[in-house]
Amino acid sequence: MTLASDVASTSSLVSSKLNYPVARKVEQMDDYFGTAVSDPYRWMEDVDSVELKTWVDAENELTQSYVAEVPVREAMQRRLMELINFERYTAPARRGSRYFYSHNSGLQNQNVIYWHTGLDGEPKVLLDPNTFSEDATVAISGLSITDDGSLAAYSIADAGSDWVKWHVRDVTTGNDLPDVVEWSKFSGASWLKDGSGFFYEGYDAPEAEALKAANYFHKVFFHKLGTPQSEDKLVFDRPDDKELNVGAQVTDDGRYLVLHQSKGTSPNNELAIKDLQQPDAPIVRLIDVADATYAPINNDGTLFWLLTTLDAPNGKVISIDLNHPERENWKTVIPESKNKLSDVSIIDDTFIANYLADAQSLVELHSLDGRFIERLALPAIGTANGFGGLREDTETFYQFSNFTTPGTIYRLDMKTRKSTVYRQPKLLFDPSLYETEQIFYSSKDGTRVPMFVSKKKGIALDGSAPTLLYAYGGFNVPLMPEFSSAHVMWMEMGGIYAQPGLRGGGEYGEAWHDAGTRLKKQNVFDDFIAAAEWLVANKYTSASKLAILGGSNGGLLVAACELQRPELFGAVVAAVGVMDMLRFDKFTIGWAWKEEYGAPSESAEEFAAIYKYSPLHNIRPGVAYPATLITTGDHDDRVYPAHSFKYTAALQAAQVGANPILIRVETRAGHGAGMPLSKRIEATVDQYAFMVRALGVVSLK
Repeated sequence: MTLASDVASTSSLVSSKLNYPVARKVEQMDDYFGTAVSDPYRWMEDVDSVELKTWVDAENELTQSYVAEVPVREAMQRRLMELINFERYTAPARRGSRYFYSHNSGLQNQNVIYWHTGLDGEPKVLLDPNTFSEDATVAISGLSITDDGSLAAYSIADAGSDWVKWHVRDVTTGNDLPDVVEWSKFSGASWLKDGSGFFYEGYDAPEAEALKAANYFHKVFFHKLGTPQSEDKLVFDRPDDKELNVGAQVTDDGRYLVLHQSKGTSPNNELAIKDLQQPDAPIVRLIDVADATYAPINNDGTLFWLLTTLDAPNGKVISIDLNHPERENWKTVIPESKNKLSDVSIIDDTFIANYLADAQSLVELHSLDGRFIERLALPAIGTANGFGGLREDTETFYQFSNFTTPGTIYRLDMKTRKSTVYRQPKLLFDPSLYETEQIFYSSKDGTRVPMFVSKKKGIALDGSAPTLLYAYGGFNVPLMPEFSSAHVMWMEMGGIYAQPGLRGGGEYGEAWHDAGTRLKKQNVFDDFIAAAEWLVANKYTSASKLAILGGSNGGLLVAACELQRPELFGAVVAAVGVMDMLRFDKFTIGWAWKEEYGAPSESAEEFAAIYKYSPLHNIRPGVAYPATLITTGDHDDRVYPAHSFKYTAALQAAQVGANPILIRVETRAGHGAGMPLSKRIEATVDQYAFMVRALGVVSLK
């Protein structure tokens, strides 16, 4: 299939300045440490108002009319559906004699959960969320299986909300028990060893409107099967600090309940432990100072292994004996290395240590005393994740992928230490036609930053190739090589895909993350701008052919950068972004991000730093900004949709010239999780059609 002829005609679409729907302004002035800040679109924070709905409907109509004029749009949609129509699996997890995994036959809106007895048994459907609602916007957000594989606790989210309901299904019969748990959020489910009930996290039922209300005082509850939620027992909370997030996990041996406590989105945490063999045993605060990350790996009786960043920003493994828990008795098992230790599991009494080495996976095996055994041979440069299971298991599974390899499931035999393909997708394109290179460039302050660049082999580096630059840069999240059908489509059309690992992310450990937080957030924008400058200077593309894309914190990233360097980009797609950085902490869980961004209403110094880059507050009237598409979901209770509404209205009012400023508001959608495939395809095609038209592409090879 070729899109060249369709795209060639896109160049004939000459845009004139659009007539935007009128957005009313109000007299709203706030004082931040003596600085008066105007907020003329404050009324848009009432997302249920009739006035706002009228504005949203008109904006959606304008956006759809714009992308509908792109001749290549329908061809792109057909090709994207072809590329994504392949079987996809997750790595299986064994519980008792049963293996559980998710599967998508290709174009199913939601993945289906299956189980089978033995490694190659006959698959049986456990949960099919495609049957939960007519529009497939009700999704499974969490799943926990009892040790014997007989019961499954699963949570469902409606329209992408972070609020979930827990249900319990009998695996053998496929029927649900009467148990239902509501008002759960940012929660898993952890079963008692005997399967008589599970621990979960949640909040008290909100008194105000659930989409907008701030969430404070996270709590751990226990639900006993066969009882109503009203009888659920409060197991743990921290009334002394409303901003703590808590979590509960039963150890594999069933003896202990480990209670995790962290402030907002900080990677540092406290730990407490309760002995479940003694019903009246007190909760013991094992680690009562959140001075580092303390992530439990496993235990052998009273001996616990933890992954920690204490005096080791790249991570190390330590052991703590509950009989002698004082810090002077802690022992280092696997010392810190030059690479970030991102995850550790114990299978067959062997540590599987998953490192990040320049934003790609490096997996090592170590004995329980920390001795290095060998490095696991991976298929290529890419991302490996999984490696779950129990200490006594002799096998584990992992998924491997990269920019041109869809997720392939491997079975690792721990006795032979050999990996074999367990499930492999059938490719619908020829990966040998493409190449990925990793380059390193210098940011504004000289910091060395990695970037992956993927493209079709043989593309001339003469500055003419349309290029998509994607990044995130926050919350200790690393960007690694992963497969995307949309990126393959873009490269098929002659485009280049570039992905840098910015400071603020998790590519190089906590020091790298910290360098892009709070007062140092500008480093993230400098890193991204330097990536764009490198691509232009090295003639991978030119400014007029460069599109930038980011979502959530990445939406903030691309919006801030387009305002700081509008001449450097040809198109901007800002998805579900945090745009009003002075009020992000006023809605739902936004307050938790103060650990990342700072507290604009509590610290004069942090206000000053945030005010300098907050997208909503740095729009300059009379500037010709790049063509911009803003996207959000009307049910987004993570990044409240008012962020995108206010930013769109302000940018439209300030824009000069013909470059469009558009917004696309998805209905019955949240922050992105659980969105049905049909909606994701429509949204992706609209984004790419927008970029093709905005970049004024003459031809794509």
